[in-house]
Amino acid sequence: MAEHLGDRLARLRLRRMADQTQEALAELSGVSVDVIKKLEQKRKHSARLPTLHSLAKGLGVELTALLGDPPGVPSTGDVDPPQLVALRRAVMPPMFAPPPEPSDTERLTIPLMRRELADAWTIYHDANFGRLMNALPGIVNDARFLASIGTPEEKAAGQAALGKALQLAGHLAIRMGKVDLALSALDRAIVAAAQSSDPLLSSMISNSVAWNYQRQNRLDDATNLAIYAADKVERERIETAEGVRVWGGLVMSAATSAARSGDYDMASDMMQTAETATKRLSQLPPPVDGKLVSVFSRSSVRIERVRLAVQHERPDEALQLAKGMRLSSDTPPSWRTWLLLDVARAHTDLGDAEGAVKALTRLREVAPAWMRHHTLAVAIVGDLWAGPARPFGLRKLAEFLGVAS
Repeated sequence: MAEHLGDRLARLRLRRMADQTQEALAELSGVSVDVIKKLEQKRKHSARLPTLHSLAKGLGVELTALLGDPPGVPSTGDVDPPQLVALRRAVMPPMFAPPPEPSDTERLTIPLMRRELADAWTIYHDANFGRLMNALPGIVNDARFLASIGTPEEKAAGQAALGKALQLAGHLAIRMGKVDLALSALDRAIVAAAQSSDPLLSSMISNSVAWNYQRQNRLDDATNLAIYAADKVERERIETAEGVRVWGGLVMSAATSAARSGDYDMASDMMQTAETATKRLSQLPPPVDGKLVSVFSRSSVRIERVRLAVQHERPDEALQLAKGMRLSSDTPPSWRTWLLLDVARAHTDLGDAEGAVKALTRLREVAPAWMRHHTLAVAIVGDLWAGPARPFGLRKLAEFLGVAS
């Protein structure tokens, strides 16, 4: 079973300073002593993301330290597994060593590489991180080879593939809690994007960097980067569907950072602006390969608006936004699972245990591995199990997540 948030909070508080009191942490973080006590005494099993950001700031740690293991690969304290070592080697090739041979030189082409990248991003959005970790080192190495051969145009196309592969490596590293590897991958992705034939790639990667900043509790840096990149896209490429999607993804990212900083009104305005912009997508030719472009649609904006409403203690608003939502066919499975989790949290906040269990049961059906590793899912079930009512189906969920005693 995952470490309880309260245990993690107490451990980090005492590690910061042996005599660090709950009152001192409250003063440093701006979070009430009552909330800190309830968390550490396990009378409260979860906290809002803005609260967690404030606690992380007061503790002087990254947000990931409070969130615990991300839903990718749980930490065991052991050395990195061979698959992760291979990924590090692909992202950061050893100095003075010859580059690895491509998997199949005769079949290795830009169109094939783009198909492999699209498939790899699908695996990522399916949250099949173990399978992706096995495949990604070869994809990165092959893309690096393509970026080094052929005409200038072919090299530029290879650099675009390399940038996209390294961006994916950065995303996977973030999910696994490997911030150093994520930064290395994204730095190299930006370099490849600058030499590529894709004018939108650097902005897409900037969105990934902004997400990494969020995980590090660098919310102002994340907001400023997303806004800067969005403005750049608006000036240069907004007339295409690809441009609208990249721009919209950046606006959503900036809104999320603003919300986590506590400015919900600004975030809500930005989200409504983004949702209005989704109407333009139906008037433009679709992207050539949408799987390699930022996730942005009316569905994705609504899902993110639901999430922000839940995080800011507006469960009624969250459920109203989710009501009757029809998800577009290109909505990744990982976004669908987040929606179910947020709906469950909203029902829990309103005291509707049956509604929460219904959403959580559906979540277990569509993403059992993701749910088992997600700290928020465990926390919600823990809150329900400790509550006065235990509706039908809750025991199965509690036993599945190791919450039931």
